[in-house]
Amino acid sequence: MVSSDGSRVLQWTGVAGGLPTDEITFAEILQGRGYTTGLIGKWHLGLNCESSTDHCHHPLHHGFDHFYGMPLSLMGDCAHWDMSEKRANLERRLHVLAQVLALAVLTVSAGKLTRLLSVSWAPAIGLTVGCVLSLAAASCVGTMIVHADCFLMRNHTITEQPMVFARTTALILKEVSSFVKRNQQGPFLLFVSFLHVHIPLVTTENFLGKSLHGLYGDNVQEMDWMVGQILDTLDTEGLTNSTLVYFTSDHGGSLEARQGNHQYGGWNGIYKGGKGMGGWEGGIRVPGIFRWPGVLPAGREVHEPTSLMDVFPTVVRLGGGEVPQDRVIDGLDLLPLLRGTAPHAQHDVLLHYCESFLHAARWFQQDRGALWKVHFQTPAFHPEGAGACYGRAVCPCSGDTVTRHDPPLLFDLSRDPSEAHALTPDTEPSFYHVMARVAQAVEGHRRTLRPVSLQLDTLSNSWRPWLQPCCAPFPLCWCSRDGDGP
Repeated sequence: MVSSDGSRVLQWTGVAGGLPTDEITFAEILQGRGYTTGLIGKWHLGLNCESSTDHCHHPLHHGFDHFYGMPLSLMGDCAHWDMSEKRANLERRLHVLAQVLALAVLTVSAGKLTRLLSVSWAPAIGLTVGCVLSLAAASCVGTMIVHADCFLMRNHTITEQPMVFARTTALILKEVSSFVKRNQQGPFLLFVSFLHVHIPLVTTENFLGKSLHGLYGDNVQEMDWMVGQILDTLDTEGLTNSTLVYFTSDHGGSLEARQGNHQYGGWNGIYKGGKGMGGWEGGIRVPGIFRWPGVLPAGREVHEPTSLMDVFPTVVRLGGGEVPQDRVIDGLDLLPLLRGTAPHAQHDVLLHYCESFLHAARWFQQDRGALWKVHFQTPAFHPEGAGACYGRAVCPCSGDTVTRHDPPLLFDLSRDPSEAHALTPDTEPSFYHVMARVAQAVEGHRRTLRPVSLQLDTLSNSWRPWLQPCCAPFPLCWCSRDGDGP
């Protein structure tokens, strides 16, 4: 799921890119072991390939028995926010096009009236129509995006297009409760991918203004309440002691999500950097909270380097499945570490990518208890020293605004978690030893890499009207069927 042109995510619902069919999900493996599998929340791994209803990338084609939520991700454009992912840029382009067409109209008309151009009025009329259509499109492109990308589905059916955010939280919690109650007699896997805490920070009235940290804090507080409601459902159904619950995030706070004095993307404390940065701790160090009464000791803290890739083998083996042997699986089973039967994480070296570019690596030197971090390249912050790339959506992964380090930067995270003091051969006797060990691991990793189809390139990531999901004849995409829930 990378690209050659800088795209990091699927931009529209109506694109052909998505999770390839030859990929194996943990849901698919557990489904084969008799588990009922569900995904509630956002998917953002594609939907269609050749038509608006083929659903080739749909969760139900990747091992899930039930899906309810957004097939894309939540965006600022869904709520007409000033912080826009697509709308503002499209409006600007359409206005420029209208201005160019208007200038062409004036040029042709002047040439016609002064008899410098011996043409009919047809070109001027055509250009005028194009100008009017461009202005009309600019005025309604925001609404079009809301209808095209901000909707809810249940399995293969669109239930609400566009979404009504005032009731989305209640609908998601209702769906979670219903799934758990329907499947409490058998093994189940439920993946709840929250729409919180993503811009536009949709928060219900009960939580607005209740935190001490603005709208972002309100949104976090509401998500915390939602987690509590889900745990209460497990308690009510008598499933607490037989259910492993894992709560985590996919990245750190988005520092660039800021307007004026308002920070809408969170804060990463002592850790440098944020969302979209492949190396700095603020972008990749996230909490992991596990709950399994009677199996995992409560209150225990684990200070070991692990990865979200570890979820795959952990869930597969917990469900009695086998990790695929026909491909390299980078994750490792976390259960020995969680249960306390293993003193350390199984990972020796972890690699950190930004798109397809290796930005950093960490090595846990167990005999010294040192956690080394090596940076091969880092984004150039703007303004200099700011700690983020303000003025952009995220920091770039490559190009002129990325600094390549030779020799690489070295930090000892066990003593310097803020990555504030780069070590040198003069200040760290182990400098060359650490570099050699990391270089060896990188070389071994690169020998396992294989070329794949780029799902996020322009060809697969451009909007196509025939792939656009619509609950009514296109483009009249409007419906509200969520009274038909389970």
